[in-house]
Amino acid sequence: MVDKIKEAALETLTIEADAVEKLKGRIDDEFVAAVQCILDCKARVVVTGMGKSGHIGRKMAATFASTGTPAFFMHPGEAFHGDLGMVTENDVVIAISNSGESTEVVNILPIIRRIGATIIAMSGRRDSQLGKAADHFVDIGVEREACPLGLAPTASTTATLAMGDAIAIALMRVRDFTSQEFALFHPGGALGRKLLLTVKNVMHTGDENPIVHKDKTAKDALFIMTDKGLGAASVVDDSGKLVGIITDGIIRRALAKDYKFLDEAVGNIMFATPLTIKQEAMASAALSVMEKHKPRPVTVLPVIDENKIPVGIIHLTDLLRQGVV
Repeated sequence: MVDKIKEAALETLTIEADAVEKLKGRIDDEFVAAVQCILDCKARVVVTGMGKSGHIGRKMAATFASTGTPAFFMHPGEAFHGDLGMVTENDVVIAISNSGESTEVVNILPIIRRIGATIIAMSGRRDSQLGKAADHFVDIGVEREACPLGLAPTASTTATLAMGDAIAIALMRVRDFTSQEFALFHPGGALGRKLLLTVKNVMHTGDENPIVHKDKTAKDALFIMTDKGLGAASVVDDSGKLVGIITDGIIRRALAKDYKFLDEAVGNIMFATPLTIKQEAMASAALSVMEKHKPRPVTVLPVIDENKIPVGIIHLTDLLRQGVV
């Protein structure tokens, strides 16, 4: 039983890997023409397919949309009952059918042609109804399915998925699609948070921003830090400019030596050369500054403006809470 399971699994992977490997020979002038057609499209890419091809088509449309190519999936059955109204003459329709004879797909081709949209066929048969009706043809044919009965779409769907990814990545490369643009379409994801969140989005400001004058006592600073709960306070001079930072660590270490320290002026005990950051910086940049500080990382950063006025403060926990890691 164990040997049979392993044998079937290995054979499946071998067949499907071979199917994808053979696609390399299909990256020809026809493939380039199909990609160029999408690049020239002024509207959307509409992906359609039935059954397993439809599932692959949904993934393709999602990949296109998230990588700079406006796209959506249209079920061919629903298309025949009204959804074709979503297709315009400026669209490119990618129709997927390994056989090229899927009834639901073939039936909507004349209407798409009448609308005036361009058709790209992804099929294993150029001489099929789909292949003949298309403006461009992308060959996804396979020699055999991994299914021992030769019935369940396996190698063919894998090949279709891989070719769809090849089209999407080719479009990205030609368009010079950036990670910042990718983040724009994925604001809820980890990459989006890293590339879209600025220090201004996560810093404590206004009444939440702990600030103490350099002439105030350590006791005053301690009360301010306790009230704000950030374990530090920006120290300013008479003009309101940042001249240092005082932390609960500084106070704890001094208290361990002499309790009279609480009456000492903040300006005499503060750290006079703190790391700072601007509010326009990316939140990920703040994390990098904190982590790279030597001899050990810091947990707070004063946020200053162009005049060195502390407009906020950012704490490591704020960044971790936002997933900027």
